[in-house]
This record gives sequence, C-alpha cells and structure tokens, in this order.
Amino acid sequence: IWSETENVAWRTPIPGRGWSSPVVGDEEVWVTTAVETPATEDEARRRAVTIGSSQPLAAARRVSLRAIGLERASGKVRRDIEVIAVDDPEPIHVLNSYASPTPVLEGGRVYCHFGTSGTACVDARGGSVLWVSRELRCQSENGPGGSPVPWRHLLIVQMDGLDAQFVAALEKQGGRLVWKTARSGALREQPLQRQGYSTPLVVEVGGRPQVLSLGADWLYAYDPASGAELWKLACGPAWCSTPRPVVGDGTIYLGISFPRAEVVAVRLGGAAGPEVAWRAARQAPQVPSPTLVGDALYTVSDRGGILTCLDAQSGQPRWSERLGGNHAASPVLAAGRLYVASREGEVAVVEAGAASKVLARNRLEGAITASPAVDSSGALYLRTEKAVYRIKESMPR
Repeated sequence: IWSETENVAWRTPIPGRGWSSPVVGDEEVWVTTAVETPATEDEARRRAVTIGSSQPLAAARRVSLRAIGLERASGKVRRDIEVIAVDDPEPIHVLNSYASPTPVLEGGRVYCHFGTSGTACVDARGGSVLWVSRELRCQSENGPGGSPVPWRHLLIVQMDGLDAQFVAALEKQGGRLVWKTARSGALREQPLQRQGYSTPLVVEVGGRPQVLSLGADWLYAYDPASGAELWKLACGPAWCSTPRPVVGDGTIYLGISFPRAEVVAVRLGGAAGPEVAWRAARQAPQVPSPTLVGDALYTVSDRGGILTCLDAQSGQPRWSERLGGNHAASPVLAAGRLYVASREGEVAVVEAGAASKVLARNRLEGAITASPAVDSSGALYLRTEKAVYRIKESMPR
C-alpha cells in the first residue's frame, strides 16, 4: 500500500512530457522526456490540415528530447542530457508524447528512440551523446510509439507511417544503418490504415532467431542479422496497433487496435507454418499490452479498466474485473501480483490467479501513462505525468 506520503522511498519531478517507462540498472534509473515550446492554436490547426489528420493533435514549435538518469538509491538526478533538438516537429496525438518509446539500458549505454525525430546512444557513465541517427523517417501522424529492441550488436526498430512502413536495424556501436526492410504485404489505399505503433520481438522459432513484427494487416518475421523477410501472415483487418506482442509456449499474442480492438493468438513453427489460433474481441485493449502468466493472458481495456483473464490456449475468458478509469499503461507482474495503472493515477494491485482478487488500490498525483517497472529487489517504479517514484519493497500483503 502506498500514497504520496506513505511507503515512497523517493519522488523525483521530471521536466517536460514523456510516456516512456523507467528502465532500471544496478545503480540508476533512466527515462526520456520531451521539453516542448508549444505552437499556437492556429499553427497546430494549419499543420493538422497539412497532414490531412482527423485526429486531435498537439503541436510544438521546438522540442528538446532528453535522457534523464536518476540515482537508484536516492532518486537524485545524475544526468539530464539533451539528446536531440527538433524545430517544427510533426504534430502528435494529444494523448501521445514526443518521448513515448521506452529506452534500452545496456552495457553502460542508453539507447533512445524518438520515432521519426531520431535514434541516439548516450554514455550512461560520462553523460555524452555518442551518436545520433536521423535517417529513419516516416510520417507517423500520431507521433512515436514502438520501442527499440536490442539484439547482439544491433538495435532493431519498426516504423509504420502514412508514407513508409519498414523495419530497420542500427549498429549499437556507431549508429550505422545495417539493414532496412520495407513491408511487403498488400496495404490499404487509405494511408491512415497503413500505420502501426507496436514494438517488435526477437524470439527463437524452429531453432533460429526471428524478428516478429506486427504491421498493418500483417504479422511479419525477419532474419535479425540481415533483415530478410522469412514469412508473413495476414491477421487483419488491423491498423494503428499499439500493444507490444508477447510470446509463450510457441504462440505469439498480438493486440490489434483498429478497426476494432482484438487479441489475436498465432501459433508459430507448426508443420503448416504460422496460423491464427483464436481471436478475442470482448474488452480487448487498444493501447495496453497483454501480460502472459503461465497459461493465463491478462488484458486491461482502455476505457472502464476491465481486467480480463483469458485462457492462453483457447482464448476463452476465465474472469473479468472492472477496475474503473482509463488505461494506457500495460499490466506488470511482480511476485505473483499484477500492477495495473490508470490515467487517473490509480494503481490496482490484483492477485494473478484462477479468480479475481483485488488486493489494494493506491493513488498518486498525476496521470500514469507509462508502464510500471520492477527491479531485482522487488521495488516498484512508477512514472506519472509529473514525477518518477520508487515504492519501497513493502508490498501489499
């Protein structure tokens, strides 16, 4: 149980706006953020008309994209680094931010991806920006979404915009583009139905590593070393998909956002090749990613906060619990409990199991859009629109 005044080890205000989740190292916690110089209403309206968007958009005259490193024990700001500065950036959806993709902390480096604004590498120890790549671009309309994925010497990203749809790999050492593969599946005539905001996964299928990547209407598999397309499977209609897929027991679970939210299970590596095993639309999420725990798949709906437990093999619902609120963060598992955070700043703690059991409800000041993080000691890290919190190890009993 926690609140603004109870069981909080530290609270550190974060400038700007960003929905990237905290990433935790041995001694530090990193987040990205965007400090904006806002555009006027007239400027924002003109730019929305220019890109032909019907979505509610926010625009900025300038944005400073930053990486912030916090001391894990105290929350003290150790680094506040401008990684990329962008003049006249693309407008974004009002519920999104210019710093939504979650960074990667690995080997003393922080890899930051800001969608079409660029990708960069920061020296976590010295604080310098080691390299910046601005060559991976698309017209995203709603802003950045998918996070980077490390694999050996590469950093893999996917970008699916109105004008270009591709998966690419940058070299970790210097940011050199190693490969870039355009989507090959047939796309719809309407550019707004070619978008995607999901995150790829690298998993082993049939004894070889594969990049599994959900684009508009298709699930793709690529060779992570070369970018060669290995196979694709039609799983549409699907576009603007945001949830990150999860994999378990030879099955990948996809979250489709539009034209209607669905969870789709695809069996991998069978004799007949990948195939759709089941689809479930009831209370499916558009933004939060599913969470797989053994043979149970947990999802939370964006509106109403309905937490659903599905049988991972059949897709049949086992139980549902209305938590309330609006949700963008994904449920996170720690010590047999799910932490489900809402835009209203409430985190429901739910026991993962055969029946619904809400253990606690805890509220902080400010909306929560970023997914929680947990370290090896069991401490919980929460990011609101105002600050990052470290919750003490005394979890609900």
